[in-house]
Amino acid sequence: MPETGFCFQVHHVDARTGARRSSLHTPHGLVQMPVFMPVGSQGTVKGIELSLLQATGTQMILANAYHLMLRPGVEVVAALGGLHRFCGWPGPILTDSGGFQIYSLAQRTQITEQAAWFRSHIDGRAWELSPEEAIRIQEALGSDIAMVLDHVVGLPSPPELVQEAAYRTVRWAQRCKQAACRSDQALFGIIQGGLDVKLRLECLARLVELDFDGYAIGGLSVGETPEQMRQVLQVVVPAMPADKPRYLMGVGRPEDILDAIALGVDMFDCVLPTRNGRNGWAFTDHGVIRIRNHQYERDERPLEEGCQCPACQRSRGYLRHLFLSGEMLGPVLLSLHNIWYYQRLIGQARQAIEQDRFLEFCLEKKRHWQKEADWEKQTYSEK
Repeated sequence: MPETGFCFQVHHVDARTGARRSSLHTPHGLVQMPVFMPVGSQGTVKGIELSLLQATGTQMILANAYHLMLRPGVEVVAALGGLHRFCGWPGPILTDSGGFQIYSLAQRTQITEQAAWFRSHIDGRAWELSPEEAIRIQEALGSDIAMVLDHVVGLPSPPELVQEAAYRTVRWAQRCKQAACRSDQALFGIIQGGLDVKLRLECLARLVELDFDGYAIGGLSVGETPEQMRQVLQVVVPAMPADKPRYLMGVGRPEDILDAIALGVDMFDCVLPTRNGRNGWAFTDHGVIRIRNHQYERDERPLEEGCQCPACQRSRGYLRHLFLSGEMLGPVLLSLHNIWYYQRLIGQARQAIEQDRFLEFCLEKKRHWQKEADWEKQTYSEK
């Protein structure tokens, strides 16, 4: 890890799985792991004021170099004191380099060995993003953890394209490592390779030779099935260095997070809690509640008994009313509830690992989720 303010430690490994209870010291505070990072791509977790975000138990957030580069511009953020002061978040921040956004958002993209060329999805302006520029941007933003620039492709893709992207990701990672200057910013490599586990392992081996501060698995949740993703993770995660943080990028279904923790993953991020919240979906231990459904019109219960979030201080009937009335408070409250739920789930996972009962914890959670899913299937099939 960098000399200034970073230290990663594994404190305990669950007796029956590979689940790890670890911690990461950063210049902006200690992160207890496993950890879930809400996504604040543009310097904000959508609709959530920072004091409310802190109340959820969030320790660390993710911001995105692609979005901040386009708007307001990295020079503006730097002039206003760097990303932490700009957005007001006092804790650690991880910045993604923008490789996934170039794949998923940018228009008229062209990838060459030198750089990614694309037009902004906002105004059509032409941009060039090289590995060196990705590092310059993230260093100017001042995040605690920066990610290398990677070449992301969707799945399924032709094997030759997946291989080309994986090898280019390694070459770009080397250029990122050479360009990095800040001793107070960790740099993580990203493992690509699609569903080809041999290619993934080769990519990992080459990245380990470059000696990054942590390693991330990218290029998943881009079109493959959950089972295909699990097959990749079962091979790749145990091969990742045991003395460095392990990060699974952009994967956020609760069941997928628990499966990945069981294999030894430490870090997660996803837009799912806030995006689904804005669309009226609330995560609970008994499955997903779709609050717009008519059945909740006169429902006096909270979303989840015992939850201390602001949404659960209101009734399901009131929350449904907010969504049907187009009131902005509805999406804010459900987004908050979902972040509370994710942070509570990940906190319970940490405790279960410490007590060597993580397997039982996973099975119990999945039984509840599956029971609700089966009930919903039956209900809708009868309509």
